[in-house]
Amino acid sequence: MSRVLKGFRALLAFPAAAGFSSAAAKFYTSASAAAGAAAKSAPSKLAQKTPKKSTTSKPKTAKPAAPRTMTRPSGIFKVTPVSPALGRFLGAEQVSRTEAVKQIWTYIKSNNLQNPNNKREIFCDAKLKTIFDGKEKIGFLEIGKMLSHHFVKTT
Repeated sequence: MSRVLKGFRALLAFPAAAGFSSAAAKFYTSASAAAGAAAKSAPSKLAQKTPKKSTTSKPKTAKPAAPRTMTRPSGIFKVTPVSPALGRFLGAEQVSRTEAVKQIWTYIKSNNLQNPNNKREIFCDAKLKTIFDGKEKIGFLEIGKMLSHHFVKTT
């Protein structure tokens, strides 16, 4: 208790001042006395100083950097074949998911297709309707969902 309420003597003295029974007041005052004694006997962590490290240590030698190995892209970075509709929109037969989303967002922003009042909504023009199943407007979080069926699954 002394560790939790260290420095809060007013809180420890509160029950006696609030009119509690004398037994409760004795308990809380003895607890505050014990807390005060524990606080005085235990040195605080802030008062303890950490020893300085010696400056005579060996200087680190420069290790040559390990050459980076090229890993094949996987997941959303993997270039995969796309549906003919998405291929016509993007102008490529194979593309990664990230690149497809980037190009779609570039098209949306360049043609000012975002709802000015609600930037989360995108108005679909004729070109976007071919990709997004003929919907008039979609939410920006739906883009990834709507694109998932355009990517051909490869095993």
